[in-house]
Amino acid sequence: MRGLPSKIIAGLSVSIVVLSLAFGFFAKSAGSAIPRSHALNGAPQSGGGDTNILLLGLDSRRANDGSDLPRKLLDLLHVGSTSQVGGYNTNTMILIHIPADGKKAVAISIPRDDYVEVPGQSPKKIKEAYGYAKYQSESALYKQGVKNPQLEALSREAGRTATIKTISNLLQVPIDHFAEVNLVGFYDLANAVGGIQVCLNHAVNDMQYSGAVFPAGLQTITGVDALKFVRQRHGLPNGDLDRTHRQQAFITGVITKFRSQGIFGDIGKLSSLLNVAKKDVVIDSGWDVLGFLPQAKALTGGNITFHTLPIEGYAMINSQSVNKIDVPTVRKFVHDLFYPVKASASPSATTVKKPTKINYAHLANGNGVDGSKIPCVN
Repeated sequence: MRGLPSKIIAGLSVSIVVLSLAFGFFAKSAGSAIPRSHALNGAPQSGGGDTNILLLGLDSRRANDGSDLPRKLLDLLHVGSTSQVGGYNTNTMILIHIPADGKKAVAISIPRDDYVEVPGQSPKKIKEAYGYAKYQSESALYKQGVKNPQLEALSREAGRTATIKTISNLLQVPIDHFAEVNLVGFYDLANAVGGIQVCLNHAVNDMQYSGAVFPAGLQTITGVDALKFVRQRHGLPNGDLDRTHRQQAFITGVITKFRSQGIFGDIGKLSSLLNVAKKDVVIDSGWDVLGFLPQAKALTGGNITFHTLPIEGYAMINSQSVNKIDVPTVRKFVHDLFYPVKASASPSATTVKKPTKINYAHLANGNGVDGSKIPCVN
């Protein structure tokens, strides 16, 4: 299967949703302008002032209303020539934990091929929870005579609900808010923010699949090149896992640019970002975007570290290559990062070895435009 370009959509969505709402004027207008979802209604919420935000990148070649994207746009993005390609997989899943004090935010990428239990369905790749639930809901609604755009809207709600439940059950943490962005949203967002600095350890040439052809080192990418950067997996040492690292690197570049250009003080840029959010982003109905502003500033201040859920290895199940995970290990990994317990002074305390994690604070080795370190990735 060809690499899919929605990998960074969700990561950018939090910047768009948050930064577009920096001023009260924009917050109020965005509160009613950005499409809302009720998929979180009734879901458990965090206590003590902590906030967990799930970012979803939906791999769909359709607009939010279910209409086909223009063939010309699909060709430009190098993602196939028909809206039938890609389905409704969530190929980006990043869970951000913001503690009550607004400091030391943690972001965890969930590999799309992790083989997990899906509520109400058989075990499958975690990315497939959305698409299967959407299809089941759409089939039932169609038999009842429901037509588009309501058919698309209601069935997507089923997909969101299934994905949220799957991730929350897997990690045993509440999800307080979420943001979903469709495929074309990435292209629109990349153009809205302009060039983003990224860094590669080695030159790459993936013309056959993603179209990514880049030299090694620090560089600025825009538009379609940004899309190529985040969708490449062929030719990388760890395939899709390395592509996950590129998502994180790109988010770091976006945060760096927002910080260096003072996006909070530029009404013109905020307006442009808001226009993109209104078209391509969906957020939960309970998100008070104005009240979220203090946490947004903490995120864009660069006080965030990125990690990836550990896997045990690979397997073939139902003729599909999947990631094998150990659920207790994964849950402990997340809880240790989100809710760290102070070390005990007792000499009898048992030390538990933590699973391997990827922390971009340890990999940064490119000097960004404002002196920040830009992580170099494969």
